[in-house]
Amino acid sequence: MAVPLSQMWTVASYVVGQKLRGTKHYPVVMMLEPLLRCNLACAGCGKIQYPAHVLKRDLTPEECFRAAEECGAPMVSIPGGEPLMHPRIAEIVEGLVARKKYVYLCTNGLLLREKLDEFTPSKYFSIVVHMDGQREHHDFAVCREGTYDKAVEGIREALHRGFRVTTNTTLFDGAEPQSVRQFFDEMMDLGVEGMMLSPGYTYDKAPDQEHFLSRTKTRRLFREILSNRSEKWRFNMSPLFLEFLMGKRHYKCTPWGMPTYNIFGWQKPCYLLQDGYTDSFQELIRETNWAEYGTESGNPKCANCMVHSGYEASAVSDTFGSLGGFLSTVRATIFNKYKDPDSMGGAASRPSAPLIQISTSPNS
Repeated sequence: MAVPLSQMWTVASYVVGQKLRGTKHYPVVMMLEPLLRCNLACAGCGKIQYPAHVLKRDLTPEECFRAAEECGAPMVSIPGGEPLMHPRIAEIVEGLVARKKYVYLCTNGLLLREKLDEFTPSKYFSIVVHMDGQREHHDFAVCREGTYDKAVEGIREALHRGFRVTTNTTLFDGAEPQSVRQFFDEMMDLGVEGMMLSPGYTYDKAPDQEHFLSRTKTRRLFREILSNRSEKWRFNMSPLFLEFLMGKRHYKCTPWGMPTYNIFGWQKPCYLLQDGYTDSFQELIRETNWAEYGTESGNPKCANCMVHSGYEASAVSDTFGSLGGFLSTVRATIFNKYKDPDSMGGAASRPSAPLIQISTSPNS
């Protein structure tokens, strides 16, 4: 099982409680960005394209704790930037764990091995290593050679020390399904707890604008990757969200399900779009016109988005919103072969799409 039962129970009871109270806009995961700077310059990332004076700023631990308590979500994801570059990141994690938040620290893995001494294993704490595929594809995607091997070294050491470790993979146009499936095997052989997946989002500031996926391409790619799947693959995410990515389910975007707090405040409306900021979480919920976002809104910025920060909370809500949703989740967990005729099981010989052509720089 990819997620501890205690975590599953905490999230389930929280969501059911919100529904019983009739709360429409409630968070499931808080996205906490304590800094925006990074030690990589990935071509598909729009988070580090800020002036130097902005990239030097950090949230204090106290600001992080206050935001987590105000939001109230049972899980806190810490992306960035590269969180391990924050001088007080261990203090932030320790404080959130003390508040019994399930913390997912996202890292590219380059600093992981040398920073592990600062952290303590806990059922409340998971290290999420961003891995974009097999060695060649991963190093291409992050624009630096050697990052795959460095990240794998960090994963092995973290597992050896008893930490929960998950991988997070973002897929773009040009991803080769058979290679992705082999990558899943590699991660399972390493012994990670589970894997997370998401299609890339079209960041306006990202240097590479040519390889983001349309919704049609997303569904086809994920059908080919996730059909006829190996029994040993474990995913640390909603099985209904995986079906959504495969085109087997339709969900409306619920961007309030994963709200973002960073050095500017609470980001409107979500982790991916920047349409302003508020000083408090309640202001974010109250002042954001949610009808302006999501595929059904007609907003061109949302037209191709199928990213977890907008739609996985929708899937989680579906799971605990009705008996039918719960039974669908059980069924998707147990019967997950999906023998799709267009899947890799029946189309492994299909010509592969080319890898994303991104020039690498040893100093990036």
